[in-house]
Amino acid sequence: MPRYLLLSDIHANLTALDAVLAAAKGRWDTAVCLGDVVGYGPDPNEVVDRIVAMGVRTIRGNHDKAGSGVEDSEDFNPIARAAVEWTQHQLRPENLTWLRELPAGPLLEDGLAFVHGALGDEDEYVFTIEGAARSLREATLPLTFFGHTHVQGGFMMRNGRVEGFRPSIAPGLGFVPMELDPDARYLINPGSIGQPRDGDPRAAFVLADPDRQHIEFWRVPYDIEAVQKRMEEAGLPEPLVLRLAFGR
Repeated sequence: MPRYLLLSDIHANLTALDAVLAAAKGRWDTAVCLGDVVGYGPDPNEVVDRIVAMGVRTIRGNHDKAGSGVEDSEDFNPIARAAVEWTQHQLRPENLTWLRELPAGPLLEDGLAFVHGALGDEDEYVFTIEGAARSLREATLPLTFFGHTHVQGGFMMRNGRVEGFRPSIAPGLGFVPMELDPDARYLINPGSIGQPRDGDPRAAFVLADPDRQHIEFWRVPYDIEAVQKRMEEAGLPEPLVLRLAFGR
């Protein structure tokens, strides 16, 4: 079984994506993106181009649907809606088409499941033990990767009991390893590359070696100020610019 690079919630942040790819170089065989390639950030075309060129297996997120016009942005808050409208006007026709054609999760391969939100609803945010328990009881496979919340970590169910976990990674470039229990089921969130919301502004991703039952939660620093400058120049909403520095 291949070693997996799990990307999620890139949100049109090319600087963060490139920092992640540099840190992960040589450590993976297959890459999967759990959705939200675009939205919020200043580099929608550049990020789509990079993902396409790499051949990353990608499922759609809610910002991919809204940014490409598959769904409207009525349910988005005004700041997010403004970013969606800006993104729609920036995307080249071929990238709009690529986003529109992204499949919904779950993607199932190698005995693994990949979703954007929850197994039963691609737009559901899985934050709580109760929400995780629903997905874990629905799961037909022991290991599911999900995104959408921008919070690195996950949940495990063993003997009917569900627990949550969050890695604590020292400042700078680093990772925390995790060995999986073959008798448990897991939901694992690699965190957000382009707009973390777990209090850590570093780009987040996961490396997984299913054959070894081994997971690594990674955090990577990147040039946040350069991204903020591009966002300001693009006229994107100020709250989106500011929050990058705080990981909130």
